[in-house]
Amino acid sequence: METRLLTENEQPPMALLLTADPSETVVKDYLDRGHCYIAEIDNQAVGVYVLVETSDDTAELINIAVYEQHQGKGIGKALVKDAIQKSKDLGFKTLEVGTGNSSIDQLALYQKCGFRITGVDKDFFIRHYEEEIFENGIQCIDMVRLSQEL
Repeated sequence: METRLLTENEQPPMALLLTADPSETVVKDYLDRGHCYIAEIDNQAVGVYVLVETSDDTAELINIAVYEQHQGKGIGKALVKDAIQKSKDLGFKTLEVGTGNSSIDQLALYQKCGFRITGVDKDFFIRHYEEEIFENGIQCIDMVRLSQEL
C-alpha cells in the first residue's frame, strides 16, 4: 500500500470521507484546512485520511476511512501508522485524534496504535451535527479525545 497527498486538481473522495463523518459541511471545512492523503493498492484507492495542523507542534488526524470491500485487512491500522509517520516527518511533536463514544472499534484501533485518552468533549456530536448518529446500537454524543507524543 502506498499513500500520497491528494493533488490540487483532484477531487477528494467525498463519499468515502462521509462514511467516517456524516456531515458534508464539516468534512469540507476540515478539507479546506488540512491535507488529504489517499491510500492506494495497485493504483486503486482503498482508503483516505486527513491531517490538520492545529498548532505549530500539533496535528490532528481528523478523518480516516477505508472502502468497505477493503475493511478487515489491516488497512485502517496501516493508515493510522502512516499518519503518525507523516506527522513526525512534518516536524509535529503531538498527534491528536477524536472519535465518538460509540466508535468502539476505532477507540480500540487508536489505542493499539499508541494513542492515549486525554479527555472527553461532552455533547460534541449534539452541538455539531443536526441528525442523531448511532453506531453499535449506541448514540454518538461525546467525542473521546486521544493523543500521542511523537
